[in-house]
Amino acid sequence: MKHKLNELKNWFKDKNGVLVAFSGGVDSTLLLKVALDVLGDKALAVTANSPLNTPQEKENAVQLAKKLGANHLVVDLNDLENPLVRANPSDRCYHCKKARFEKMLQLAKENDLEVVVEGSNLDDLNDYRPGLKAVKELGVASPLEEIGLPKKEIRQLAKELDLPVWNKPSEPCLATRIPFNTELTLDKLQRVMHGEHFLKIKIKLNQVRVRDHNGLARIEVEQNEIEKAFLKRDIINEKFINLGYKYVTLDLMGYRTGSMN
Repeated sequence: MKHKLNELKNWFKDKNGVLVAFSGGVDSTLLLKVALDVLGDKALAVTANSPLNTPQEKENAVQLAKKLGANHLVVDLNDLENPLVRANPSDRCYHCKKARFEKMLQLAKENDLEVVVEGSNLDDLNDYRPGLKAVKELGVASPLEEIGLPKKEIRQLAKELDLPVWNKPSEPCLATRIPFNTELTLDKLQRVMHGEHFLKIKIKLNQVRVRDHNGLARIEVEQNEIEKAFLKRDIINEKFINLGYKYVTLDLMGYRTGSMN
């Protein structure tokens, strides 16, 4: 793995400053760590604060950037004000990423930073990721993808660099819990957010998705935790009814990425 780390360092070496789109996940954290090691103060972390993401994600990013010693900006963006995002078409992620990265490119220019980088990796090319189109169109760089790093190797590198998020579960935006062509509203997003928080904190489940089908909640957990969730079905059902759901289901297929695609 040492040669991959060296490749990543070399990628940053000739850059005259970078802005790292920083979510606090393992991908963007590895990018930020290496950028800081190579460029120091010429690396700036920027986190988008949006209704599509949980407040806890923002707070985690703030604390992690501080731990890494990074210059860090949090930018408030209300993605729901964009009608092309709010309508939630199948290419919603394209419109969302385009607006976000246009803002980051503007910030990079204002701070005299040469390039904006984001954390897409090799595995993302095999998934449905319309946001990658916006990344390419705007000239945003994806060093992890360019070097050919899959998620497994990214986690390994992060562990070797003693990054605390090396095994952090993926946290895509809350909009991924809502079926395409169903309007995104703040109420729906917060209902999902509170449901997932309850399952993680009170039921102690690891990887969780609450898929919101209007009045029905379809809960995905890892296969080895389905029985644990089932045994707690009464208190889960009570909580979700109080959140406004009419029906509460446990998906027997378990957690899987892209199940709403």
